[in-house]
Amino acid sequence: MRTVRVEPPSFPRAPADRLLDVADATRWQVLCGDAGHWRAGVFSPPETSASECTELEKHTCPELFLLLSGRLTLVLHVDGGIRELELQPGRPVLVEAPHAGFCPDGPHAGRAFVVERDAFATEYRIPGEWER
Repeated sequence: MRTVRVEPPSFPRAPADRLLDVADATRWQVLCGDAGHWRAGVFSPPETSASECTELEKHTCPELFLLLSGRLTLVLHVDGGIRELELQPGRPVLVEAPHAGFCPDGPHAGRAFVVERDAFATEYRIPGEWER
């Protein structure tokens, strides 16, 4: 297990009232935020199956995921087991469980918009360690 802490401001300076650039083939890109409140970014994992998700993360706050493009499936540790949740266009999901994600159509083939707090801690463990 390892823990990573995020402290404000945890996002880059972004120009207001302009389109923001989103990098290709990047797992996680923080785009912007409001210091002490929230930050937003784009999540696009390289993994292509649940079996490739060797580590799950759990934040001390919930995260909101909304599918932007392609296909992206979340791997969630809930009720003592692993469950897959395929994101659907226009249907956000609030995630509190330990989680990871994969793109079944190929590395970085799906993208989700994510909103989270500007300050939190994240615990990382292999899937079997969440049952302890």
